[in-house]
Amino acid sequence: MTEAVPSYLSPTGQEIVFLLLGVLAVGSALLVVTTRQLVHAALWLVVCFGALAGCYLVLTAEFVAWVQVLIYVGAVVVLLLFGIMLTRAPIGRAADLDSGNRAAAAIVALATAAVLVTVVVDGFRTAYAPLDPGRGSAEELGAGIFRTWVLPFEALSVLLLAALVGAIVISRTDIRGRD
Repeated sequence: MTEAVPSYLSPTGQEIVFLLLGVLAVGSALLVVTTRQLVHAALWLVVCFGALAGCYLVLTAEFVAWVQVLIYVGAVVVLLLFGIMLTRAPIGRAADLDSGNRAAAAIVALATAAVLVTVVVDGFRTAYAPLDPGRGSAEELGAGIFRTWVLPFEALSVLLLAALVGAIVISRTDIRGRD
């Protein structure tokens, strides 16, 4: 017996929730790059990361969803906000941040999006992957990270620590170099 592939015209509840979370993620990502206030961009980034975590939950990857919330929402966005405060970046609207290339950037972005959507739709037109639980379990991910990817994982942590120390050193005005 062959199993019938579900139609795109009758989506399931999971697919509808995934689609709505995807639209929320794309909309908030657009607001991240189009807003003129830096703090608002960081807050829209929180919404985008939260929607991505919701997508992971729909795909039954609970561990990845919570890591997304803890690391990206809890650490990266807080680090970004601390970076804004430490460097004394302008918090309000700043007219000098606009380069005047919005039309060209919009055309390039739309063309790139059209190409990517066309390639993805054409490549996965007949593909269907059922949502089976267990692929995002902590056991499988831990085995992959700490067996296969342990060296890049540790190198990334050292790189992030060096970036944090560098940001603090650059932002401090009372630290003088030796003459």
